[in-house]
Amino acid sequence: MERSKFVIEASEAESMADNAGLTVTELLSSLVDSAQNLARPPISNFYVGTVGLGSSGRIFLGVNLEFPGLPLNHSVHAEQFLITNLSLNAETHLRHLAVSAAPCGHCRQFFQEIRDATDIKVLITSIPDQDFRPLSEFLPDRFGPDDLLDKETPLLLEPHSNGLSIVNAMNSQKVNTTCNGVCACDRDSLKYEALQAANKSHAPYSGCPSGVALMDSKGKVYKGSYMESAAYNPSLGPVQAALVAYIVGGGGGYEEIVGAVLVEKEVGVVKQEHTARLLLNVISPKCEFRVFYCCSSSKKPY
Repeated sequence: MERSKFVIEASEAESMADNAGLTVTELLSSLVDSAQNLARPPISNFYVGTVGLGSSGRIFLGVNLEFPGLPLNHSVHAEQFLITNLSLNAETHLRHLAVSAAPCGHCRQFFQEIRDATDIKVLITSIPDQDFRPLSEFLPDRFGPDDLLDKETPLLLEPHSNGLSIVNAMNSQKVNTTCNGVCACDRDSLKYEALQAANKSHAPYSGCPSGVALMDSKGKVYKGSYMESAAYNPSLGPVQAALVAYIVGGGGGYEEIVGAVLVEKEVGVVKQEHTARLLLNVISPKCEFRVFYCCSSSKKPY
C-alpha cells in the first residue's frame, strides 16, 4: 500500500471533486467503499471504512483492524484509525466524516476528545437518503473532557509536548532476544522516535503518556502515541497507534516488523509494557521489543 491510499492532499481532493461534479464534502461518501477494501478484520470479516475531511482540506481514510489470537479489546476501530491518521499528519481538526456503518458507542465517545466534537458532521453511507448530521445527535448527553479537565488542557489533535526525556539509557528491558538484524544504532534511533511519540501522547487523565516506535525489515520506522479517552475504555494504546502508522505508511504483513521500542514512565497508574509485549509477540513473534523509561524534564500539559 502507498501512503496516498490513506491521505489525499487538499489540491487532489478538490480536483477529484471537480471531475466528479461534486463538492469536496460530497466526495467523502464516494470514497467509503475504497476505504472498506483496505480494512483488516480477519475475525469478524466485517469491513468498516471511514473517510474524513480535515480543517486543512485534506481527506483521510480510516479502517478497522483485528488481531487473531488476542482479546477483542486489542482491535482498532475505523474511527480510531481515522483520528490516529489525522494525528500522524498534524491535522488539528476533523470537520466531516462519512462511514460505512453507524459508529458504535465506543467511537462516539472517542470522538469527544476532539475540541468542539459536537460540531463534527457525520454521514452513514449504509443508510439510504442520509444527510450529514452533527455528532451531538449521535451522543446527545455526552461525557467528555469538559467534565474532567480545565479549558487550558490541550485536547486530542492539538499540538503540545509532554516535556519528557529518557531517564537512563541503561534502564531498558529487553523482551525478545531473537537475532533479527536490528543493530545497536537502530535501537538507539527507535528509542528517540518512541520518545517523540510519547511527547505527543494525549494522556491527561492518567498523566502517563507513552509512545511506541516500530521498525520493519527494510529499516523504515513508524511511531504511534498513546491516546486516552475520558471514559477510559475507548483509549487507544501506543502499539495500536504505531500499527496505524505502519499501515498508513505502506507496511505489509505484521511479521515484517522486526524491532519495537516503548517509552513510558517507570512508575505510573497506567502501564503499557505487558499489553504491548502481548500484542507484538502474537503478530510478530520475532520482533525485538525494548522498554525505556522517561520522566518529565520541563513543564508539561498533563
